[in-house]
Amino acid sequence: MDHELNAKTRAWLVERGVRIDDIADLVYDLQKPFLPDLPREECARSVERVLEKREAQNAILTGIQLDLLAEQGALEEPLQSIIANDAGLYGIDEALALAILHLYGSISLTSFGYLDKTKPGIIGVLNRHKGGRVHTFLDDLVAAVAAAASSRIAHRLLGPIAAARPKEPR
Repeated sequence: MDHELNAKTRAWLVERGVRIDDIADLVYDLQKPFLPDLPREECARSVERVLEKREAQNAILTGIQLDLLAEQGALEEPLQSIIANDAGLYGIDEALALAILHLYGSISLTSFGYLDKTKPGIIGVLNRHKGGRVHTFLDDLVAAVAAAASSRIAHRLLGPIAAARPKEPR
């Protein structure tokens, strides 16, 4: 079941136009100011590790399914209009993203807020809902994966750097 869930999550992301490299680009941009020599491959590996988490898979599959149902007009009103139009005060799309963010602590929450506000890269592409596609949930879920992967790197790589720095006098 774990392998099937992982494979389905990745397949649905690709079907919706999201590649691992798209998310890795976001992670790289988040970490570049702090780790200028960070290899992009490390960003992609971190994205892969986040996507292996069952909580991330469940959130992504649920969100994509709701987006698909809204595209098909298969939801009851008022939910149909709310999701299809990505209503600003809805907030459940961000709440679903929290399932991923909570895996990696407060750094992921602040990074998510930044990505949600600025909508760089693939997040902005998804947010524009081109071609009749609905990505009310997916844009936030992609931002959450990127923020979580960035936080994972910060915990793994910046924590040891900070711990090794000499203490400054008070």
